[in-house]
Amino acid sequence: MDTPIAECALRLIDEEYFLDDYQGRTPRWCTGCGDNAILAAVQRVCRNEQLPPEKTVFVSGIGCSSRFPHYINSYGFHGLHGRALPVAEGIKLRRPDLHVFVVTGDGDCCSIGAAHWIHALRYNMNMTVLMHDNGIYGLTKNQASPTSPLGLKSKTTPQGTQLEPINPVSVSLGIRNVSFVAQAADWIPDQLQDTIEAAFHHKGLSFVRILQRCPEFLPGRFDPWVQEPDRMLLLHHKDGVGISPDLAKIYRNKEEHDPSNRNRAREIASTYDPMPVGVLYRNPQMPCYEDLRKPDRFYTPAIVKRVLEREFDKFTIHPAE
Repeated sequence: MDTPIAECALRLIDEEYFLDDYQGRTPRWCTGCGDNAILAAVQRVCRNEQLPPEKTVFVSGIGCSSRFPHYINSYGFHGLHGRALPVAEGIKLRRPDLHVFVVTGDGDCCSIGAAHWIHALRYNMNMTVLMHDNGIYGLTKNQASPTSPLGLKSKTTPQGTQLEPINPVSVSLGIRNVSFVAQAADWIPDQLQDTIEAAFHHKGLSFVRILQRCPEFLPGRFDPWVQEPDRMLLLHHKDGVGISPDLAKIYRNKEEHDPSNRNRAREIASTYDPMPVGVLYRNPQMPCYEDLRKPDRFYTPAIVKRVLEREFDKFTIHPAE
């Protein structure tokens, strides 16, 4: 793909991006909502990677987490409920040069968007998927989601949920073409940022489940793990994420886990006490769908205009001469 001359000229000018360059509208999430921590981590990743806002796209569906594109300064697409992934795939297929992030919630991804989620893992397109999992429908005010704890009483389950919650990490590891699966927590900001950076650098679809606190409708759900650091299991490896000395002093329960070991990844994913965080699985050899369907030529504005005019001419009524 040829780089436009104008873009080459612009690159001659040294440009550095700061955190303020990624600040969109003022977030309207509740005080104490884990979404705030996730937004801060993503903005730091964008700053560290020096991602040009005009080359970065955040796509979301519907839910509290899906307000994300409004709060970060980049291109964004706030889509329909559960449909963030097919929109992002369309963007990546036609504009593989863009950095594409998908922000979705446990209801948005694991309920109405479940089919898209499964097939997006199969397609393995090069994008980063951040699933905010608070175990409740927050935007529609307290309804059980597929990841809600067993017995949870909500507006839709006044007698308590009767089904065990789905495990998004275990489900993802069950897809044959999956290439990157990780888990993080909003209350461990350093580990959260490192995990998102590892996901961004992976070539393929990176699925990151983020345990996210909801102080309004499900307060206290993660308190045992927040208040007792030894109940967290920090995964580290040279092909995953590391652990800083300061973090190691707080979280003493650690495991050096090779993310190429899929069987061990499945074992770890099935546990919740201790709660694992880190990169569970990584396979950089898995082919990406956009590479398999790579067009023979880049669709320049001139080519797009020519194709559109040819189609319009089929319906143009020319005045009689």
